[in-house]
Amino acid sequence: MYRVSDNWERLVRAALRRELGHGHEKTSSGIAGAVPASLVRSTNIDAILQAADEIQDEDPNVARILCEQAYSMAQNLDPSSDGRGVLQFKTGLMSVIKQKLAKRDGARIDRNRDIEHLWEFYQRYKTRYRVDDIQREGQKFRESGNFATANLGEFDLRSLEMKKVFATLRALVEVMEALSKDADPHGVGRYIMEELQRIKSVGELATYNIVPLEAPSLTNAIGVFPEVRGAISAIRYAEHYPRFPAGFKISGEREVDMFDLLEYVFGFQNDNVRNQRENIILSIANAQSRLGLPIQEDPKIDEKAINEVFLKVLDNYIKWCKYLRKRLAWNSIEAINRDRKIFMVSLYFLIWGEAANVRFLPECICYIFHQMAKELDAILDHGEANRATSCITESDSVSFLEKIICPIYKTIVAMSLPPSNSFPKVDVNQEAESNNNGKAAHSAWRNYDDFNEYFWSPTCFDLGWPMKEDSSFLFKPKKSKRVGW
Repeated sequence: MYRVSDNWERLVRAALRRELGHGHEKTSSGIAGAVPASLVRSTNIDAILQAADEIQDEDPNVARILCEQAYSMAQNLDPSSDGRGVLQFKTGLMSVIKQKLAKRDGARIDRNRDIEHLWEFYQRYKTRYRVDDIQREGQKFRESGNFATANLGEFDLRSLEMKKVFATLRALVEVMEALSKDADPHGVGRYIMEELQRIKSVGELATYNIVPLEAPSLTNAIGVFPEVRGAISAIRYAEHYPRFPAGFKISGEREVDMFDLLEYVFGFQNDNVRNQRENIILSIANAQSRLGLPIQEDPKIDEKAINEVFLKVLDNYIKWCKYLRKRLAWNSIEAINRDRKIFMVSLYFLIWGEAANVRFLPECICYIFHQMAKELDAILDHGEANRATSCITESDSVSFLEKIICPIYKTIVAMSLPPSNSFPKVDVNQEAESNNNGKAAHSAWRNYDDFNEYFWSPTCFDLGWPMKEDSSFLFKPKKSKRVGW
């Protein structure tokens, strides 16, 4: 194991390299930095405008195409400009587009050729930055296992530059995909569709937060730290786990792991799965780094690190079971092996990550986890991967959000809490009607604490699993008649 001082020096060097790289990057400026929050939440308009800013000097015409597409996206999303700052943003963006057109000195623009021009620029851009070559070099670097400090520093700086290049490529691809719908299917439209299929199949432009797990094109310092590589190996799918159906596939070039089973079984959203995959890897890696860094060629995570993460993440659940005198979803910590501990922590992270406002009911989360952990435990004992009964929808697919979170969320909203943009719309007048504009007695309506208190009593298990639709907990009040003001 390395000494603590060695670990500290290694982290400082990586941080300094990042700071050095960030010094050359541009921050969002002008119209790219003024996209309203209501548009950013639903689209990549800000990224498209940032890409337009990056390539303005290289090809003003392509920058104009990106800006016009960003305007179309904003118009489609909020045609009446109701959102805060949307009208000002559209006005400013239209002004930018007019300025770009004015700089052409009256030269005619044939918008019918925009898609062809965009495709040609995309190919030139990839060639200019040697994207394919750098991908191959990064792959060789990872396969070599030679992660010396000098080599790591060189690739870390290069990856910072490539991250910016790939952000521009993602914006170009998104605009090409939108415009290709009207392109000649036997000409440039076919080439674009083939390129889009290739990108999706290999995960070439996949986004990531810290560790590029689904972005094999990029290599960074964090991704090759021994404790991170050990954590990635710890969640890898083993032969003794349940078998996936014959047609099961994953996107990108990464190996199948535990999160693929959890997504398949419970129907968690893909973005949530990606985020929590990174979360568990970094949690395990951090726990391992406190114990010492593995020095093996194929790094392994200590059992103590797994136990630390397991007990820390599930501490509230364990205390909740003890308070209610309920047996845990597993017999004892000694009886559950390290693989199942990682499965359980991963499941808890996924539940929490997709729970939205329900996460403000921590004991409700404990109840959901308790039931789903028992389901998962049974599924892991089978040879075949089966869908969880609790998450099967009417269309015979699986969706944790639809079957578990939405019923609870709708009940909360109906009993006086305001709706969230993340979920299906509920009549906002229900809030005023249920609490009589704030004048009703507290006993007539419920808040978060009232909902959560339900799960501090053993009677919460009357809710059943899958949850009973006629349960008193999911009761929604009838609409009251307004007789006056």
